Parts: sequence; C-alpha cells; structure tokens
Amino acid sequence: MPAHLDIVVIQPLVALVFGILILLLPRILNYLIAIYLILIGAVGLWPHFFATTGLHT
Repeated sequence: MPAHLDIVVIQPLVALVFGILILLLPRILNYLIAIYLILIGAVGLWPHFFATTGLHT
C-alpha cells in the first residue's frame, strides 16, 4: 500500500518538527511561525489557483 501524504498528515509533522526546533533554538520562533503560516495558506489556496471561474463556456 503506497503512502498517501495529505494535509491531515503534513500538519502534525510540521508542528512536531517546528516544536522541537523552537525548544532547541527559541530565537527562530518568528521565522518558523511565518513559514508555517505561509505554507498552510498556500496549501489551502492551491486548489483555487487552478479552478475555472465559469466565464469560459
């Protein structure tokens, strides 16, 4: 059975890695939060980038 990665699997993994990094290097907290928010926003909007608007019939 092939591994299936989707947002439900990726979010906890990213949170775990970022949590460990914050514990080890607390100075990078702002960068990690910014990267996380950008990635989650991009993944959430990704399907809408390629959606048709219905103007072309």
